[in-house]
Amino acid sequence: MFQRKVTMEDVRRIVATGEVVEDYPDDTPYPSRLVLGWRGARPIHVVVASNYDDNEVIVITAYEPDPVQWNAGYKRRR
Repeated sequence: MFQRKVTMEDVRRIVATGEVVEDYPDDTPYPSRLVLGWRGARPIHVVVASNYDDNEVIVITAYEPDPVQWNAGYKRRR
């Protein structure tokens, strides 16, 4: 994520206030989700897993979605 110029502050804000656009409840070892947030006009996707037993959120990756692969608004895959 640092190579993509996504900061920890960006990730924290997006996880706290972003919109879940995909859920992966069967992921292992923890269920995960794809969250969409914005840094100004720049869309950012953050994939996080939830370890409910230890009350922790694990950041898997953060990236700027490719407009070729996502519909306008970056909420649905093409």
